[in-house]
Amino acid sequence: MLSGLAALAASRTAHAFGDVGAFNPRVVVAGGKRLSGPRSTGPAAWSMELINRTSAPARLAPREVALDRPELCNEPFAVWAGDGDVGSLSVAERRGLSKFIRLGGVLVVDDSDPQQGSFGRSVRRELLRVLPESPPVRLDPSHVVYKTFYIVERPVGRVLGPPTIDAIVRGKNAQVLLLSHDLLGALARSDEGSYSIPTEPSGYDQRQQALRFAVNIAMYVLCSDYKDDQVHAPFLMRRRAQAR
Repeated sequence: MLSGLAALAASRTAHAFGDVGAFNPRVVVAGGKRLSGPRSTGPAAWSMELINRTSAPARLAPREVALDRPELCNEPFAVWAGDGDVGSLSVAERRGLSKFIRLGGVLVVDDSDPQQGSFGRSVRRELLRVLPESPPVRLDPSHVVYKTFYIVERPVGRVLGPPTIDAIVRGKNAQVLLLSHDLLGALARSDEGSYSIPTEPSGYDQRQQALRFAVNIAMYVLCSDYKDDQVHAPFLMRRRAQAR
């Protein structure tokens, strides 16, 4: 996927993505609704976790990006988080979101209040309006997002949530990951560096699993599905054995 994006990036006049050299968890603004509170620190913490745990580059001051702005398509990743109904997207917002996904962009939809679930349901509704030909499907447990860096068995966030991920898959690539786990809530940190929001139902181990899952998503964005190749099977088997 990203090899195609890199080729497109060679020409800005081709209306393709720009710099894809560093992970940049830009925060979506839709309908004027912005991510606020402690979760607003989550994107920067996400980048820091990636830098600390891997050799991958990341931007430590991710910015907001509106769905109706051309800057949305400057880079191949964004995270759309919230805890309430997003309302109806404007025509310009739907057009921008459609272009972003059709160019190959990856979007993480992160429900901050998955127990209530109104954010996730409303985003699914709007995505169906944007991409009626691509309804969400359940990702297979063998999907590469579970093994891009860490071997993880399931998605995890601030809440344990469901053991699977729904995604919009186009071609062979999962381009919209629909999470019901409050991932940014698990990443969020205070000014002093401590985690801002307790995990539910457990503590340290769950948080660590959430951080690993976040790193895997970042590596999926940067590296696509390169570890899906059979040549990596022995390496992955050794990693799995060592993790037990």
